[in-house]
Amino acid sequence: MRDPADIATRDIETGAFLIGYARVSTRDQDLTNQEAQLRAAGCGRIFAEKITGTRRDRPQLDRLLDHLRAGDVVVVTRLDRLARSIRDLLDIVERIQTANAGLRSLAEPWADTTTPAGRMVLTVFAGIAEFERSLIVERTSTGRAAAKARGTKFGRKPTLTPAQLDHIYRLADEGNTSMQEIAALFGIHRSTLFRLLSQRAERAA
Repeated sequence: MRDPADIATRDIETGAFLIGYARVSTRDQDLTNQEAQLRAAGCGRIFAEKITGTRRDRPQLDRLLDHLRAGDVVVVTRLDRLARSIRDLLDIVERIQTANAGLRSLAEPWADTTTPAGRMVLTVFAGIAEFERSLIVERTSTGRAAAKARGTKFGRKPTLTPAQLDHIYRLADEGNTSMQEIAALFGIHRSTLFRLLSQRAERAA
């Protein structure tokens, strides 16, 4: 049940609680204009913060999302005050919808998940984001395949030089130095040493 001290006001038409979110990117910028627009739109409670949109940690936004109850509507002056990308927007909308709440942007009337049209637009956005992700995956795979064809090697770079490996093999073959001493000498773990020796034996088989 919502705290009786909560002063968020209700939408006249739908009866939903309207909760505003305002953000500016630097401490030198002023939140006054956004807060005034949100109050004029009927928001009785506003979560506001001065923090760059590129940062993942937005404490006030997290507080707002944790505060949501079924039927609430999150109101922003513009979508770029809420999210830094389409993917980020969709993730936030998912959290809002999980709480059975809605999202409304004052500057973008089409971005209103309390209406069928708004939900349809965000569904299209989700399709675009998935398409972009698929393109990135495809380009990455194509680039990796081309790099392999050119002889580029992926994965961790070897920590031991060929000369060091030869030295390790020689010490192991001579049998005068323990495995523990060889591992300590080259700064590797005993399991790594045993793996190197096992791989050499497999290549020689």
